[in-house]
Parts: sequence; structure tokens; C-alpha cells
Amino acid sequence: MKQEHPLQALAAYLPEGTFEQVIAYITEFKVHLTITRERQSVLGDYRHPYQGKGHRISINGGLNKYAFLLTMLHEIAHLTTFLVYGHSVSAHGREWKNEYGKILREFIGKGYMPHDVENAVRQSLHNPGATSCSDEGLMRILMRYDRQKENHHLVESVPVGQLFKTKDGRVFRRGEKIRKRIRCEETETRRVYLFSPVYEVELVTG
Repeated sequence: MKQEHPLQALAAYLPEGTFEQVIAYITEFKVHLTITRERQSVLGDYRHPYQGKGHRISINGGLNKYAFLLTMLHEIAHLTTFLVYGHSVSAHGREWKNEYGKILREFIGKGYMPHDVENAVRQSLHNPGATSCSDEGLMRILMRYDRQKENHHLVESVPVGQLFKTKDGRVFRRGEKIRKRIRCEETETRRVYLFSPVYEVELVTG
């Protein structure tokens, strides 16, 4: 389900003090912004202009304010990278990382984010990930500011052998960690999947 919002409503999704800077990007580039409530696997999305449509950004409205801000800046960096390079560079290559880094620096050192989030963002500037989810350290810290949900845990905190359920209802048994991923077996198909340690799941009890 997508919801269209007046631009002023965007302030409710952002950390205090950041609205004016973010809205300056939105208005300068005439971005059509959509806040999506029901998306679970995608944090944000940027679509370049085509067939008469302008720049379009959509953001998962269920994110906490700091994750929302970082996702918004991530997608704005895609926009500015497209304006400079068009389709000639990879989506999360050096050019995008440079653009994202420049934009992030405008929001650092101004008290917009808690110290732990800001420190993790500073660390990520050395090599920004394709999403905040791909930076496990940043992801763990951002999740501290999520609304707490009963019986939800990160895969890394689930005991080996314990059953858990993903957002789509599939049930897995937690296995051993293999390098940076955790080996888990889907109970119905016996197929093995490798999970990010910071993927959020629900324990199966009883």
C-alpha cells in the first residue's frame, strides 16, 4: 500500500532538524516521493525519469527516523549519480559511493543523530554499502531505535537448532555460522539458505 503525502508530512518521518535539508533536495530535483508502509524487504527505491515522468523515490515508512533519513539520502545519491553519469556506471560503484559520502557529510556533526548512530555512519563512510542492511554494524545500531516487537530476534541471537519464522511465514532451523552468513534449513523443503546475522525473525515456540 502506497500513500501520497504533502511534503510537510515528511517531517514526521525524519530526525528533528533534517527536514529543511532533505526537502531542499526533493524540491530542487522535483522528486515524486512516495512513502510505502507495507514493504518488508526493500528499504527504498529510486527510479530515473522516463516517458515524461520525473525522478521518483519511494521509502519504507515503517523505518525508524534514523534509518529513514539514511535510506532517503541513499536514494538521493542514486539520483545525483544518475544526473552526472547516466547509465554509464554501476549502481553502487565508486561514483555512487562518492556521491553518497558527500551527501552524508552534510548531516554529520550537527546533532541530528544519536552518538552511536553517527559513529557507525562515520565508519561506513570509508566504504558505504549497497544498503544499510549490508553494513551489519550500522544495522545493529539502527535497530536499537526500532519499535520493539514481541518475540522478534536477529538470526545471530537464535540458538543453534531453534526454529524460527520469516516474514513470509516460512519456518527454518538455525544452523552454524559459515563465514559471514548463518546456515539455516527450511523445514518444509529441506533446502539450505544463508542468512545475514542481522536479519530479523520470529521464534517458533511450542
